Amino acid sequence: MTARDMGEHGYIHGTAPKEQARLTNLNRILNEGSLRELAPRSGERVLDVGAGLGQMARAIARRTGMAVVAVERSPQQIAEAARQAGEVGEEALLDLRQGDAFDLPLRPDEWGTFDIAHTRFLLEHVSNPVAIVRGMVRAVRPKGRIVLEDDDHELLRLWPEAPRVMTVWRAYMQTYSAADHDPLIGRKLPELLYQAGALPRRMTYVFFGECAGSPDFRAYVDNLAEIIEGARTALLEVGLPAEQIAAGLDELGSWAERPDAAFWYAMSWAEGVRPG
Repeated sequence: MTARDMGEHGYIHGTAPKEQARLTNLNRILNEGSLRELAPRSGERVLDVGAGLGQMARAIARRTGMAVVAVERSPQQIAEAARQAGEVGEEALLDLRQGDAFDLPLRPDEWGTFDIAHTRFLLEHVSNPVAIVRGMVRAVRPKGRIVLEDDDHELLRLWPEAPRVMTVWRAYMQTYSAADHDPLIGRKLPELLYQAGALPRRMTYVFFGECAGSPDFRAYVDNLAEIIEGARTALLEVGLPAEQIAAGLDELGSWAERPDAAFWYAMSWAEGVRPG
């Protein structure tokens, strides 16, 4: 799939097993921070939009004691989410539904009943994110919470600086613009909540990074390398030569061996409520 073909529902990284493995590891290192900010309570009904492989939805369900309605468009992701849940005996934690985030697969009696509607890493990949948030607002009860988590790709900082890596990263952001998507959506989350009819209430960052001495440091570096590899075709389409992609990956590998290396990033997080 090219950047031009991705359109309204594009996901540049695909759903191949290697990408599923990357997402699985990404959830492992992000979910604790996301759950801390979400703070779901026992008995709350939760809708997870763009649930991917379902790890976050299962983590929420363990806190609430209620199955999470997990909506995902990709049949490949749905199948892997079901496999992973079954592998650990957590099938009952997920109400998996294949469907479109723009047309949520909810029964008529479910609209306006959820305590929380949550989405993560979805809004950056669509050209009309406010339409998705409107559906989430409609799905929750009055005073129910709408929680958006997404990227602002300009936040990435590597120290000591790695200029070839950052050249690739800037081109990576251009692939979003080429597909009419938004690599800076994270800074706009409160605005999206307001435009969708919610009352923005709180915002923060979920930190995503480590220094070289951390056991998880390589996981952050590997995630970045896999993002670049997965976007190779789109990077070429926006004009980044193959040799510059290779140079960026080579520099990233060398940089990761430095004992003073520091990887700085953060995921934008915003919460609103449906007016009562």
